Amino acid sequence: MGATLLQGLFNVVDTFWVGRGLGPAALAGVSTAGFTVWMMLSMAELSAVGLTAVASRRHGERKPREAAVAVYRAFWLAVTLSIVLGVLGLFALTPLFQLMATPADVTVQGSSYLAVYLAGAPIVFTYFVMEAAFRSSGDTRTPLILLAVSLGLNTILDPLLILGIGPFPRMGIQGAALATLVTRAAGCFVGYRWMVQRGLVTRSMPSIRPILQMAWIGFPVAAGGALFSFVYIVLTRFTSQFGTGALAALGVGHKVESLSYMVCIGFGLAAATAVGQNLGAGSKDRAVLAGRVATGYAVVVTGIVGLAFLLIPAQLMSIFTADPDVIAAGTSYLRIVAVAQVFMALEIVLQMGMEGAGYSLIPWIPSSVLTLLRLPLAPVLSRSMGLAGIWWTISGTAVARGIAALWIWRRGRWMDRTV
Repeated sequence: MGATLLQGLFNVVDTFWVGRGLGPAALAGVSTAGFTVWMMLSMAELSAVGLTAVASRRHGERKPREAAVAVYRAFWLAVTLSIVLGVLGLFALTPLFQLMATPADVTVQGSSYLAVYLAGAPIVFTYFVMEAAFRSSGDTRTPLILLAVSLGLNTILDPLLILGIGPFPRMGIQGAALATLVTRAAGCFVGYRWMVQRGLVTRSMPSIRPILQMAWIGFPVAAGGALFSFVYIVLTRFTSQFGTGALAALGVGHKVESLSYMVCIGFGLAAATAVGQNLGAGSKDRAVLAGRVATGYAVVVTGIVGLAFLLIPAQLMSIFTADPDVIAAGTSYLRIVAVAQVFMALEIVLQMGMEGAGYSLIPWIPSSVLTLLRLPLAPVLSRSMGLAGIWWTISGTAVARGIAALWIWRRGRWMDRTV
């Protein structure tokens, strides 16, 4: 959980310095670009989730060399996928912001940020594989250490590159993206050396079939995350009709909520590893217990976060901006999505636990359908309720997704999945 919280703080730090140093248009730019970054991170999960399911099962079976071979294959998958998606993303920049119907100044800022981030896609994708390799072996502390150091460096580099302090050039919004990539690259370099020293990765000839198996396991997760991000991109188009303040509020509110999301991801990763290892060891009861315990922890933490959203939403928004329009719209967003935080915990942790078993396709179906429902619901509700209609669309569908995930988990068919 600590590691995934730090993961989310990369974007939060970027948002803080951009909002405080460059103004509302730049803040809206990095916020709207953030949905595409989220889509890319979701695609990076394809190789990481596939690796977690395979490598954790091999570790549970006491076959560490086979797990190390799987890690090497996952790196091949990540690099190939990141190059393809990075190039496609660079060509799609203009149509992407046209789809969101963002104002011209927001489009310029967001495109500048995304261009740098997409160019560094291989760094981001391989970082996810490295983290999954450590976690699959049961080591969650090393990724935490690497992320903590990377985030510390990012926090220092951000203002230097964004604002041009001292001998550093003033790069504006591009400096935020570059700082993130540089610090992640340093983490990748150190992490890979440690993996080699500990025998967690073994070079071998790339084999298409096991690579495709990992891709197949991870595909529903990546597709679901990409769909989620795409829906937010379209919601940006609906939100833009309420002005730049509302547009920035959607992005900043999403950033604040992402801390709660990252808590869920952290417990979900723990559940995925424990479920995979226990199923590999032939202990279904312990796999079920792992999912329940992880979900319970996540529900408690997200319940506290939801309470903060209800009680101090304006104070949370004012951390990132002093603009009254952004704060007002963001306050409304946080209060409406507060109740959805607990249901988000149910969805993410239980779904990731099932992914650890290699059972990723079935949970993806209701989650994707309910996410897509946001597209017809948002314009309908916004016509009668204004901006709040979009916020209620996001919150209501999140609650429904949590209920669906709980039902699929309780059916128990994931326990019989073989990898």
